[in-house]
Amino acid sequence: MILNINDLTFKYNSHNVLNNINFSVEKGEILAILGPNGVGKTTLLKCINSILKRDKGDVYINDKDTLNMNVTEIAKQMSYVAQNNDTAKLTAFDAILLGRRPHIKWRVSKDDIKKVDAVIKRLNLEHLSLKYIDQMSGGELQKVSIARAFVQETDLFLLDEPTSNLDLKNQAEILGLVKRVVKEHNVSAVMTMHDLNTALRYSDKYLFLQNGSIYGAGDIKEISCLMVESVYGIPVEILQHNGYPVIIPGELTNAA
Repeated sequence: MILNINDLTFKYNSHNVLNNINFSVEKGEILAILGPNGVGKTTLLKCINSILKRDKGDVYINDKDTLNMNVTEIAKQMSYVAQNNDTAKLTAFDAILLGRRPHIKWRVSKDDIKKVDAVIKRLNLEHLSLKYIDQMSGGELQKVSIARAFVQETDLFLLDEPTSNLDLKNQAEILGLVKRVVKEHNVSAVMTMHDLNTALRYSDKYLFLQNGSIYGAGDIKEISCLMVESVYGIPVEILQHNGYPVIIPGELTNAA
């Protein structure tokens, strides 16, 4: 087991955002965290990697309590791709190289450079290598951020809406690559998603958040219409296409 969450609770001031969250992620698994806006999906990711300090509960990565780990130790175990990435006067190559920071001791090594080059080629980013990230489109910047996570070489990827700025083709390329990396290297990924059908296609397990608590969780193939309707408040139909469940939304009876 790579990730284990026990009774995680988080508050903003006195307002409970997350309540007694419990789940685990095994090696080779991709977990999709789903739910409407404002239910705490991004907050949960930030609590997992200690960007936010939880009020209660435990987060274990490879059986180690993150409370007993410093920032560098956590960065060696898990990489985080934010939904909105800050820009700076850096080339894409240098921005991706920052992913090697937890592993660099005194200076950047030839091995670090080789690993950055390999990831750039794997994501077909050669044409962006020397482009400054503050001159990039949202989609280009997102791909650079994901490349930085890959070169970090962690056992766990935390991806906050990883396809939010990508067109359909790039969504398929990036999530297909995430899935291959997870399966081939026997690591794990936790992704927050808005697009349910994309989540169903590229994930192994799901976790629905509602009002800061887990409403339901399980294998992707076991997701039900009732669960989706209860979480999102809209009638749906679930069909099967090439072995994948596909959610078809219905019409709201109170729609204007």
